[in-house]
Amino acid sequence: MIVSGKAVLFGDNINTDIIIPSKYLTSLDPNELAKHAMESIDPSFPNRAKEGVIIVAGRNFGCGSSREQAPLALKYAGTKCVIAESFARIFFRNAINIGLPILEAAGISGEIDEGDVLKIILEEGKIIDETKGRVFSASQLPNFILEIIRDGGLIEHLIKVLRGNET
Repeated sequence: MIVSGKAVLFGDNINTDIIIPSKYLTSLDPNELAKHAMESIDPSFPNRAKEGVIIVAGRNFGCGSSREQAPLALKYAGTKCVIAESFARIFFRNAINIGLPILEAAGISGEIDEGDVLKIILEEGKIIDETKGRVFSASQLPNFILEIIRDGGLIEHLIKVLRGNET
């Protein structure tokens, strides 16, 4: 599975309140949540993300509360993948559960610039910065997680498995 898009950069300790402020959690509509993704630190993010972006961040991305709405807001805003130096474990799993590709790559936040065109080869854990002609390695995701992402999330994957359409 290959994912491409322009890099949007964020720093360390981006918590779930920054990703989607709690005042919007009354909505069950993921498209409504997407309109407010990252608004407290980058009000232009929802408009820029519509083109399909790859978030590149520092350490501890998705820390804070365990709200599933955080990766959902990013996905519906147009985020194709999140690459960070490290993730809060619950955010990591919530992203997988909703089918949002997510990779850990040590030192990546200092190597990519805003707007760089990235190509991610998920099966290999390979990050290609097409703007600079550089290649980086990320932690490879296990096959069962890649299957969940390919199927669009955990629920969709389980439906497929229960119907006997295993990959």
